[in-house]
Amino acid sequence: MQLHFHRFDLQLKHTFTIAHDSRNVQPTLIVELRDGDLSGLGEATANKYYGITIDGIVQALDSIRPLIEGGDWHTAEDLWQLAYPHLQENPFAQCALDEAAHDLVAKRAGMPLYRYWELDPLDNPMTNYTIGIDAVEKMVAKMRELPWPLYKVKLGTDDDLAIIRELRKHTNATFRVDANCAWTADQTIAYAPVLQELGVEFIEQPLKAADWEGMKRVYADSVLPVIADESCIVESDVARCAGYFHGINIKLTKCGGLTSARRMIAQARSLGMQVMVGCMNETSVGISAIAQLLPLLDYVDMDGTLLITNDPATGVTFDFGRVIYAEANGTGADLLPV
Repeated sequence: MQLHFHRFDLQLKHTFTIAHDSRNVQPTLIVELRDGDLSGLGEATANKYYGITIDGIVQALDSIRPLIEGGDWHTAEDLWQLAYPHLQENPFAQCALDEAAHDLVAKRAGMPLYRYWELDPLDNPMTNYTIGIDAVEKMVAKMRELPWPLYKVKLGTDDDLAIIRELRKHTNATFRVDANCAWTADQTIAYAPVLQELGVEFIEQPLKAADWEGMKRVYADSVLPVIADESCIVESDVARCAGYFHGINIKLTKCGGLTSARRMIAQARSLGMQVMVGCMNETSVGISAIAQLLPLLDYVDMDGTLLITNDPATGVTFDFGRVIYAEANGTGADLLPV
């Protein structure tokens, strides 16, 4: 077993702006577990908001290289448990390693990962396409550039309702809105009926992550469902969100990979909550890992590869929101020749 790293700077098609960040380039790391003729691939991106750097991910994984390469594990869950005491402060590193391990284990079994998990993809949800904050005419232009049945619109400006009203003039697509912690409880409750009339399906993370008192009011009074993002990072957050959100949005990089995501999904279901998985601006490696979870989800946001111009990998593809699995074992992802 050999551990290898592949660094890339992903070029974004458009400046990607949300309520607390704006960027044109996304650094990412592909982690490879090479075992003879088979390789498992996983991914984690740098993240300024969470203080995660590519160097930090590499250093964290290098520090446990003997544990990883020693091969004293048989399942991805085994490796997750072995690595967690050393990587709990860097879940992005844990995620990349866990995705690679799942990919490798399913390849050893000679089947796609979702089949290895005995999941049925018949009713997989479609992915949305994200429209970042911009001048409204540029947001309209982005929709025209890629007609899509579902758009997730990033909000957090002084004119959020006006933005959705204008976008609605140009498409019949379903909208989802993500305020990225920028609203108050009063704003959310007041906006919700208007957004509902404008064809919005749900509101993602309207309030600051720690505003539980405000979220209790929103949960009781909003006419639209509210989905937790920044309020639900790791497994221990799921139970905390029950009674404050109607569902959770899981990010693999934040929770530590597919192993922990599957546990979060099971816990959310036991609490009667809806489940979404979201993505970063990442390559086909990370997006193909997310795709394996589709049969377990209500919603998915896995448009990361659609937002970049230099994907260094192949994997799942898209047909007007529908996710098409690659004809390969594991997650189906593979690095392009350099």
